[in-house]
Amino acid sequence: MIKQNSFILYLVILLIGLLGLSVIPNSVRADNGIWIDVDTSTHTLSVMQGDSIQTVFKNVAIGRYGTTWSKMTKDDKTPLGRFRVGWINEKSRYYRFFGLNYPNLDTAKRALDENRINEETWLSILEAKSMGKTPPQNTPLGGHIGIHGIGRGDQEIHHEYNWTNGCIALTNEQIDQLGKWIKPGILVNIR
Repeated sequence: MIKQNSFILYLVILLIGLLGLSVIPNSVRADNGIWIDVDTSTHTLSVMQGDSIQTVFKNVAIGRYGTTWSKMTKDDKTPLGRFRVGWINEKSRYYRFFGLNYPNLDTAKRALDENRINEETWLSILEAKSMGKTPPQNTPLGGHIGIHGIGRGDQEIHHEYNWTNGCIALTNEQIDQLGKWIKPGILVNIR
């Protein structure tokens, strides 16, 4: 029964994707062509509009143990892939937090295929996506991944080390500048 439900939900999501439909309501969808490109090798975050660079933020910190396509909870690695901003927390301990829709369907499907999550977890992520909700943040894949400031953290440490638990970190001043570009639904490509 679970396998049949999984297959049906997967087909519904696939159909939504093929038809180009979005489960993000029009009122919050980022339609201005703005998207974010995070280059983890050069430690830069670029605000893009189509193929045109609008601004570049340098000295971006990532997870203390680098990046991965196969993130697991508490591995302190930044997940690679294409995500969307799902929510904004203006009162984060990290100053401001732009939460990503991690784990997304690509991440979850890969984890299911690699037996890193079970079918029940896959279905919970699939169901959240199909309903336009934030995916569960407490799965074995981890959660609460986003772009944030350093809060009251040390700027020298920020400039010298990758220090996050898997997020993308900028200085508080950079987050203020980035904030004018960000709204829920915007694409964030982490590579």
